[in-house]
Amino acid sequence: MSERLEGSVGGGAPVPAVALAVTAWLLAVSSVVLFLAADPTLDANQLFFLVDVVGAAVYGTVAGVVLARRVHPVPVILGLGAVGIGLAAFSYAYTQLAAVRPGLPGVAAIEPLQNTAWIPGTLALFLVVPWLIRDQPLDAIARTGLVAGVATTVWFFVARTWTDTTTLWLVAPVAGMGLVTAADVWRRHRTGPVDERVGLGWLTVGTALMALSFVPLALPESWPWLWMVNPLVHLAVQAFYPAAMLVAVLRQRMWGLDLAVSRAVLAGTLTVGLIALYVVVATALARLLPTSDSVLAQAVAAGAVAVAVVPVRSWLQQRVHDLVYGAGSDPARAVRDLGGRFASARKPEELMTELAAGVAVALRLESVTVWRTGEAEPAVRYGVPSGEATSVDLVHRGAPVGVIAATAPPGVSLDSRARKSLSELGSVVATGLMLVQASRELDAARDRLSTVRLEERRVIRRELHDGLGPSLAGIRLGLQGVRNLIAVDPDAAARLLESLQQQLDHQVDGVRSLSRTLFPPILDELGLAAALHELAAQHARAGFVLDVHADVPATLDLAAGAAAYGIAVEAVSNARRHSGADGCRVEVVCASDGSAVSELTVIVLDRGAGFAAGHTGGVGTRSMLERASELGGTLVIDSPPPGGTRVTARLPLAES
Repeated sequence: MSERLEGSVGGGAPVPAVALAVTAWLLAVSSVVLFLAADPTLDANQLFFLVDVVGAAVYGTVAGVVLARRVHPVPVILGLGAVGIGLAAFSYAYTQLAAVRPGLPGVAAIEPLQNTAWIPGTLALFLVVPWLIRDQPLDAIARTGLVAGVATTVWFFVARTWTDTTTLWLVAPVAGMGLVTAADVWRRHRTGPVDERVGLGWLTVGTALMALSFVPLALPESWPWLWMVNPLVHLAVQAFYPAAMLVAVLRQRMWGLDLAVSRAVLAGTLTVGLIALYVVVATALARLLPTSDSVLAQAVAAGAVAVAVVPVRSWLQQRVHDLVYGAGSDPARAVRDLGGRFASARKPEELMTELAAGVAVALRLESVTVWRTGEAEPAVRYGVPSGEATSVDLVHRGAPVGVIAATAPPGVSLDSRARKSLSELGSVVATGLMLVQASRELDAARDRLSTVRLEERRVIRRELHDGLGPSLAGIRLGLQGVRNLIAVDPDAAARLLESLQQQLDHQVDGVRSLSRTLFPPILDELGLAAALHELAAQHARAGFVLDVHADVPATLDLAAGAAAYGIAVEAVSNARRHSGADGCRVEVVCASDGSAVSELTVIVLDRGAGFAAGHTGGVGTRSMLERASELGGTLVIDSPPPGGTRVTARLPLAES
């Protein structure tokens, strides 16, 4: 057991807790020493002695641990019960030693304790304690049940002491009241306050088993092997019931306790209880089966019963592992469950939520939180953490992509097995994290692309509306003027017509230039180098000189070529409009890693006014940046010495 005590938890009684635990253990140990010194022969009383020794040690420990942290009637009852059970064991061992060593003092006073001292504590365990395991005040049903449980305990103690026998009329009220108590615990488990339901299912089973373990005491002693069945049943139940109480108390952090029990310890304790039940059932049924007196027949009967009970034991053990570890006890099943949640997510936002919930459910966790690397806020959080979290790095293709942090339910700590399962499932979460990130990046790229396309359409609309539209309207008016002059002044009409023809030629060149800017046919037909030289020829007619150096293969990737051409067109247009220079240099080269072309570099350099640091640029600059980022490339604008502006784009090329 690993313990974690918060500073807020107080109100314990360490000294009485240690006194009760030490007293119970001293009685248990001294009883064993005296018993071994007496060396008696095997009988039913010795098996009940073993039950008392185990009960004193187990309940004394539980009472000491809880009472040291919180004063409450439950640990007090457990402690006093452990001392009473220990006194019964000590009385039996002392009496056995006195039988072989006459003259020991106080035998007459100590001997009756073996038949009476165990009664109050043992009965209170399942008739009184379950009514008190709660954080809320006792309601009318609980108060009634508590009074009835105390009354039944007192009645059995008085009647058992007076008659010194155990009959059906004596046992029936105890078993009946115990089953009533178990039924109330089950009712609270199904309909009680949500924060008090955790673990009450196991407490129901433990209470019912404690009640039913008293039934064999009322059976005739002449039944075969009953002398062995009675104590073995009590021993099995005593191994199971403390674990059930701890599950109910610690899983809810009841009474302010913040005590962490290792999952391995919890699973081991429950498994030991189930194995003890298995041994009892197998042994009892084998002994009770009708067989001959031969040793071989008894062995065959025992083997047959053991084989019949093995599937049940395996099923129960698997249920224990499912309860404690969840699907984490079977990594393949856990991954299948996560895969189902992976496929059921309809949107990227739901994917991480489903994965976090899947990990929490599969490993029986209180909360699961996932962070992306470099982000302060969690990507997703499932559940509300109430304790210290265990963190596991999320790695995808060797690179850290995030962290997953998990907290165990109250009263349970994550052991190495649970942490290993969390790490194994973390690879699935890391993959989901990368898918969500890729989906978000794709959505962002689509948004940016839509923005750029919208800006380009606005540019085209502006060119058509502010340039081509008014020019055509002016040409139309000019043609009307030609029509009016042609009869009265043919020379003036001819001159006006020639001017209109020049304007029309200019607009035709503008439309062609605009269409080529978007995607010139020559780029698709002859490649990037030819398209850049044609661009130089167009600007040369307007007096702006382009010095083009293009060293690219004819089989260049079309997407990279289109992006490079678009960047070059925007950079040249900006240089022509804003630099004040009469030309610029355009250089396009391909870098190679020795076996294949891997990167395309575009450099546009002018010796004009230069680029002001901190200037954000306009539509053209954003368009160049988007064209580069669409391919996963980079774009840098700077002013190299001795002056001017330089645009450098590096575009990765797809592998052929």
